[in-house]
Amino acid sequence: MTQSHAEGRATYARLFAVAEFRALWSAQLLSVLGDQLARVALTLLVYDRTRSALLAAITFAASVVPTFVGGVALAGLADRLPRRAVMIGCDLIRAALIAAMIIPGIPIGVLVLLLFAVTMTGTPFTSARAAIYPEILDGDLYVLGNATALTTYQFAQVLGFAAGGAVVLAFGTSTSLMLDAASFLISAVIIRLRVTARPAARARASAGRETGGIRAAVLLVFRTPALRTPMLLGWLAAFYNAPEGVAAPLASSLGGGSIGVGLLLAATALGASVGAVAFGRLVGPDRRARWMWPLAIATCGVLVLFALRPSLPLALAILFASGLFDCYQIAASAAFVRATPADRRSQAFGLAQAGMSLGQGAAMILAGAAVRAYAPETVVAWAGTLGVLAAFLIGVRQTPGSEHAAGNGTR
Repeated sequence: MTQSHAEGRATYARLFAVAEFRALWSAQLLSVLGDQLARVALTLLVYDRTRSALLAAITFAASVVPTFVGGVALAGLADRLPRRAVMIGCDLIRAALIAAMIIPGIPIGVLVLLLFAVTMTGTPFTSARAAIYPEILDGDLYVLGNATALTTYQFAQVLGFAAGGAVVLAFGTSTSLMLDAASFLISAVIIRLRVTARPAARARASAGRETGGIRAAVLLVFRTPALRTPMLLGWLAAFYNAPEGVAAPLASSLGGGSIGVGLLLAATALGASVGAVAFGRLVGPDRRARWMWPLAIATCGVLVLFALRPSLPLALAILFASGLFDCYQIAASAAFVRATPADRRSQAFGLAQAGMSLGQGAAMILAGAAVRAYAPETVVAWAGTLGVLAAFLIGVRQTPGSEHAAGNGTR
């Protein structure tokens, strides 16, 4: 056990010894913390001005929905232009948009549109960062780096949401938005100073190669088993994230009240964080590839236990387990990015993220609508059941040898 821990520490030391990874990790941490702070600040600002829960909810949704639009329309920028320049440009644009929100008396509608634009601009940034990782991290360090980035995102989200309300209460909305704008500016400086400038990926592609547009990218990911399989497994998140859409009625049904809502949301996030760390450190590359499909089934299948109407503590344990099994996303994401041609990597990743965002939003809305007719526990159980069926269909359609290809990828 001691040797295993020592090896784990040594591996993490090698990972953070890569200067470019440290820079990208630091920039990600700053940006995500600032994003969550801005979401809380704007939601509270809109509610304070209008006293409308609906408008507050729409404001929060405006910080999530644009991921789909950006994934389809903008992710390809990081293939056509130098990726470092894309990330810096996205940071500067987002800083300017956030700063515009501080203008006194700005209409609510304009605030929502600005937040929409901020989130949409973040998509090419994320796609560019994901595409750079395989270029700076080799072998298993890439998988560990991907897991670390995912865990950082989850922890930063939880911390940002938890601290957001307190920061807004202590310093006010304008100061909170200024802090968010500053986080993007600092991120841009870090990337400018610490990330190596590289030519555009398509400029490095072989002469005369036809790269096409969005249609070509869609055909690429759906016709290539090594891309299609991990992408579809990733999209299963729509099913096992459905409990988030019914967290309030589920907590009420379980007798948890407002505190229960936070506990239910935190249980899944905590499980995902623990699972990501354990999966990245303790499971070898070959096993990660083999375990993707069983873990995808498990993360949905465990939700079927909600059909037994569990108590609140048991419900929290179920959601924690579902989040724990979500660790397969590390292997799926790594397999997808590494198997994508370098000159199409950003656009393909953006399309995959767009599909996941659309699926999650649709699943949450449908789950919320279903709660009007059925008990929330029943809705969650059905979401898990449908997820298991979808996972089986993905496995059945997997062509021979594609699992190996997906696990190892190509450069």
